[in-house]
Amino acid sequence: MCSNQVSLQDEQCKFYSYMFYQAVRDQEPVWKLEEIRTMEYFQWDEDANMRCYSPSDALMYAVVHNHLRYAQYLLSHFPEEALKVPGIKFCCCPPSAPHLALAVTYDRRDILIMIIKMSHKLPSLNSYINRASCFHLSDGKTPLHLACELLSAETVLILLGNGASPKIMDRKGETPLDVILEQLWSSKVNVVSKKLCLYYLLLFTPSLNFKMRKILQDHPEFWNPLLGEDKFNYLVGKTPATLYLIAMQKVLQCLPPSLFPQSIQALPIPHALKPLPGSG
Repeated sequence: MCSNQVSLQDEQCKFYSYMFYQAVRDQEPVWKLEEIRTMEYFQWDEDANMRCYSPSDALMYAVVHNHLRYAQYLLSHFPEEALKVPGIKFCCCPPSAPHLALAVTYDRRDILIMIIKMSHKLPSLNSYINRASCFHLSDGKTPLHLACELLSAETVLILLGNGASPKIMDRKGETPLDVILEQLWSSKVNVVSKKLCLYYLLLFTPSLNFKMRKILQDHPEFWNPLLGEDKFNYLVGKTPATLYLIAMQKVLQCLPPSLFPQSIQALPIPHALKPLPGSG
């Protein structure tokens, strides 16, 4: 095949790619997006195979541009295919959860909840919420690690309530709890958000195992005023958790993740005691 023909077809491929990207960005109707998505274009490799955008590729665009209707369509019509690792532009090694990580990164909570609810329905995705994201695969960060880094307290609670484990360590041996404590230690900015993330993590972490404990033990003059005496003593292992924290941890352990947050709303306890998204 001559170089001119290859160049022309490569330009055609780029044109279709940009056309699809632009259509999702502009919130075009689902039928139009599907018409563009299923158009064949050349994805050049050694075999010069014809291909089209997969539902997984399309879902990535829907997340980036917050196209709720298209995300819902893809997840309802192609649930397993949509949550596979994308084949273009986003390269990582499975098992991973790139769509979930992207939804956390761009703060697309509505789509995040759609993805999580679909993962609850598919046996093949039982561990999906705890998979490392492709963008952080090298350091083993889960979506919960990422939400803590971004100080997105509501997202932290959504993930925890839907089964995200606060005990998983990244490749540096750090848990999401370490992520928040490191942020409290290194900066006085956004302290309210950091404390709320810490509160949510403690609700879903009955047993503590984290690297930052030594820093807390060595600097009580910093941590005690910041966290309060009860929480500080609990984190350094001097005292057990408060009765409230123990009770809430036990209750939350009994609630099925697939029914969150409705399961919390139904609890026969005062509303002020319920850790609900947006309540902090």
